[in-house]
Amino acid sequence: MGVFTSSPENGISVVTVDFPPVNALPVHGWYALADAVRAAGRNPDVRCVVLTAEGRGFNAGVDIKEIQARGQSALLGANSGCAEAFAAVYECEVPVVAAVRGFCLGGGIGLVGNADAIVASEDATFGLPELDRGALGAATHLARLVPQHLMRALYYTSRTASAAELHAHGSVWRVVPREELRGAALELAREIAAKDGGLLRLAKAAINGIDPVDVRRSYRFEQGFTFEAAVSGVADRVRSTFGKDVPE
Repeated sequence: MGVFTSSPENGISVVTVDFPPVNALPVHGWYALADAVRAAGRNPDVRCVVLTAEGRGFNAGVDIKEIQARGQSALLGANSGCAEAFAAVYECEVPVVAAVRGFCLGGGIGLVGNADAIVASEDATFGLPELDRGALGAATHLARLVPQHLMRALYYTSRTASAAELHAHGSVWRVVPREELRGAALELAREIAAKDGGLLRLAKAAINGIDPVDVRRSYRFEQGFTFEAAVSGVADRVRSTFGKDVPE
């Protein structure tokens, strides 16, 4: 259980998340993920990072039960940890390919929304169930995956979009059967890693520099409303209905 880094091929680093049963990350998990992605990007031998996960799905967001048990300290930790993990993906010195299978929810949207490319399995679903969990956030990143009005509808309803739908919007590079996901992600990473490493790093910095949205500042703005929901009691009222359900 935790975050692991491997190097299956020259120039490619694979960062794998494994927090059973559903990859709902505790506070320390977000920081571990951030550290792993940043370390991979700083490695001069790495030209592309693949971000993936073991288990039933890619990511189920923050560990709500940890927040319920520890209160505001866990909420603040999760807010900070998520911000660091999302920023680590965005600011990684080399391109990041997200390999998504199963559910990608909440904080998972923050990760893939900040990735450079997404390869998904046919059973992958993407969404922000934040309003059902007494939280807010990551609309910044969902807006990078779907058009504005669809983002709003998905956010307000807590509904999900399929990998095929995101592929149609151009935000998912390729959709493949689950058993082919790793190979497809490595195929794209291999094509990227074939480029000159120094030029790739310049390209990543250049593309981030022309981004119309400052994703770190935008997400930080959202987090203020998450904390407001917590201190006002709204979050606790909603979370009191949160049971033992897990994503299908």
